[in-house]
Amino acid sequence: MLYRMINGIVLGIVVFLLVIQINTGLSQEWSKEQQMVWKNVEAYWKLYGDGNLEGFMGYLHDGYLGWNVGTPLPSNKADASKWMKHFWEKRKVTIYDVSPVGIAVFGDVAVVHYYYTMMVANEEGKEKSVSGNWTDVLLKQGDKWMLIGDHGGNQDDD
Repeated sequence: MLYRMINGIVLGIVVFLLVIQINTGLSQEWSKEQQMVWKNVEAYWKLYGDGNLEGFMGYLHDGYLGWNVGTPLPSNKADASKWMKHFWEKRKVTIYDVSPVGIAVFGDVAVVHYYYTMMVANEEGKEKSVSGNWTDVLLKQGDKWMLIGDHGGNQDDD
């Protein structure tokens, strides 16, 4: 009973923060280029949240090189695919939010700094809140911004 009450409180806080972050994100003035970059970030986060590996990998450039703070070395596209597949076999993202902090566009290259928070359920359905900072480096190919590099990770100690 206490566990359900605590989960309800945590979920309420997450929803409250989500509403506040959406409102503050919308009040910021972004250029048309920055808005297009952010729409791509939101698109691949939706795919991530849905557990859609094929769709998400469609946003990773073949030359992708990223580094999660929890790993000793950067990973390439094949490594990223392997680890995400394993993640989704064992866990499910139940809700998430991403909030832009800074977006810089240099022609066909963009750097995006943002904050994320999500609830992740394990195989037994037990949820855990995960949050952190992330930086994505994107390369424009046609109308799509492809992830060529990233760095970041959870703020949690465990």
